[in-house]
Amino acid sequence: MQKGSIAILCGGGPAPGINTVVATIAKRFLSDGYSVLGLNYGYKTLFSDNPDTIEINFDLADRIFNKGGSYLRMSRYKPKDSEFSKDFFVKHDIKLLVTIGGDDTASTANRITEYLEKNKIKIQNIHVPKTIDNDLPLPNNIPTFGYQSAKDEGVRIASTVYEDARTSGNWFVVCSMGREAGHLAFGIGTSAQYPMIIVPEMFKNVEITFEKIVKMMVSAVVKRILLGIDYGAIIISEGVFHIMNEQEIINSGIHFSYDAHGHPELGKVSKAHIFNSLLQRELHKLRINVKSRPVEIGYEVRCINPIAFDLRYCAALGNGVKELFDRKESGCIVVSMPDGKVDPLYLKDIAGENGKIKPRLLNTDNESYKLVFNSMDSIKEEDYDKAKKYLSEPEDYNLKNILNL
Repeated sequence: MQKGSIAILCGGGPAPGINTVVATIAKRFLSDGYSVLGLNYGYKTLFSDNPDTIEINFDLADRIFNKGGSYLRMSRYKPKDSEFSKDFFVKHDIKLLVTIGGDDTASTANRITEYLEKNKIKIQNIHVPKTIDNDLPLPNNIPTFGYQSAKDEGVRIASTVYEDARTSGNWFVVCSMGREAGHLAFGIGTSAQYPMIIVPEMFKNVEITFEKIVKMMVSAVVKRILLGIDYGAIIISEGVFHIMNEQEIINSGIHFSYDAHGHPELGKVSKAHIFNSLLQRELHKLRINVKSRPVEIGYEVRCINPIAFDLRYCAALGNGVKELFDRKESGCIVVSMPDGKVDPLYLKDIAGENGKIKPRLLNTDNESYKLVFNSMDSIKEEDYDKAKKYLSEPEDYNLKNILNL
């Protein structure tokens, strides 16, 4: 006899390990006498007359466990309160709504649960946080699922690019995803031994501008010339755009398309192309004959098969959902601690005054960051005399001066 059903949906963009979470949750609940429904397109059809659902059985769960992408189709759709309906939850006797996504997906689940309670329908909701950006404030610096797999694939691409630079005597400007945080770019850059890594957290003491970023890139190029090295690679987090003044972007000289509100549509252009164009323009002005090429690391890392770390981690999160459900927890994020303990993290405890979750940024005060920063190839005081052959004011290209450190 069925105990009822659970519903699972995925919101936002993909990350390696989604299928692992879904499969583990399904297996646990199926074995305990529940039916499992997967919702396609997130919240988009949930309140329609015909929600797009898939019944997940053991065979399907077993087959998708280690696959990349998401078997359940995804959407960024965010329903209004006026769209809410109890029909789906009543018809399928839903006991638990599992959401996999970011803070918007989780906060919408809370709104739905509150609506259902007002209509005398009580369900639990548990959220599994996913993002390759690693920017959700989980305790003990626990990574978000998908980050390690995305980083691993990013390192594979970045290392190949670096080998191309060495082989051909060129430079590459690589840009990676990251929203406001630089975890992914920093993780890839350090693992691939890039001579210059640029992340938004570096600019905590100064306003971020294209001029400063270009000077940091030139600093690496000239430093390597002084070292007798004619190649290299630079990685930049796209997050620099998220903290940059919009007028700075418009004044960059790069041609953008604009949305209905007059904002530049950054999602439609290659960030690597922008930075590479600006670097080439500056090198031409300085009469430094160095060629560079742009490479974007973004969609390539979101749907890969999860590595062993995320297979194990996502399975722990899936099992954790069942544990929290049995403990009658609701309105929370599932957290799998390093020692195997499962804890609830309540959205109200990490949300700011506006209800939004403040992103976890890269810590530029810890020793591991400082070690990498101090080892990057860039113009330092001892290089000033030799660097004057290429730069009239070499001190302007010292990272500490650029960043006011």
